[in-house]
Amino acid sequence: MVLSHYLELCKLRIGVMISLTAVIGYMALSDSIDAFSLVILALAVLFGSCSSSVLNHLFDRDIDRLMHRTRQRPLVTGAVSDKNLVIAFSMVLLLVGVSLLTSYFNWVAGFHLFLGFFVYTVIYTFWLKRKTVLNIVFGGAAGSFAILAGTASVDPSAWLLPSVMAIILFLWTPSHFWALAILLKEDYERADLPMLPCLVGTKRCAHYIMINSLFLVGFTLLPWGLGLLDKTYAVIACVSGSYFLWLNWRLIKRPVKEEARKVFFGSMIFLVGFFLAIVLDRHVI
Repeated sequence: MVLSHYLELCKLRIGVMISLTAVIGYMALSDSIDAFSLVILALAVLFGSCSSSVLNHLFDRDIDRLMHRTRQRPLVTGAVSDKNLVIAFSMVLLLVGVSLLTSYFNWVAGFHLFLGFFVYTVIYTFWLKRKTVLNIVFGGAAGSFAILAGTASVDPSAWLLPSVMAIILFLWTPSHFWALAILLKEDYERADLPMLPCLVGTKRCAHYIMINSLFLVGFTLLPWGLGLLDKTYAVIACVSGSYFLWLNWRLIKRPVKEEARKVFFGSMIFLVGFFLAIVLDRHVI
């Protein structure tokens, strides 16, 4: 077993982002920060995310070989070939992640991690990805469970702020991935995947991204409107949201890959702004 190949199956960059999402969930509810608890939370969620990614690589290896972006993945090239070992690797990662959260925090946090794995692997990868244009919409729910795992690690009975934050993560995903799908449109067409820009074209896709982003930015103001977070959060949310909508508007006026790339990276800046607003509001200002 070549370690680097198995690490590639884990999609570590995505896993780190999912872990950060859980950490933000923890910081949104916690009055103080325990560094050791944050490390345990981040590692557990990373293991759960990696478990999903490994099975995603395994199930998608047939279409991965058709796309330029993915045709060098280990299961496509044959660098990793033992399917049973890959499945076992994924299950061990999931078991470790869920066990860590359940034993150190509570079963609710562990269950949210399992639900994130289930939605991404079974609902998105196995069921919806190849069948419907709404694949990424429902697949976006997987990321929401990470933030719920983070909030549940502090208070498993809390529901209002965790629910709003989960909806925000859910709404963020389509704007982010539809912009990416515009950039990778030819690849997705080659693999015959029903991604939105492949079915409706880039121009109409840009309008759908804007509609989704309007809901997204609107929901980011709810924590302040409901009195759950204060003015510091509201100011940062307004600034980052306005910037993101401006990028969306540019894509509508000029629906080309150059503008889609700006929306794609802008969505990540927006997400960082959302995270930063929570941390500053709860623990700094």
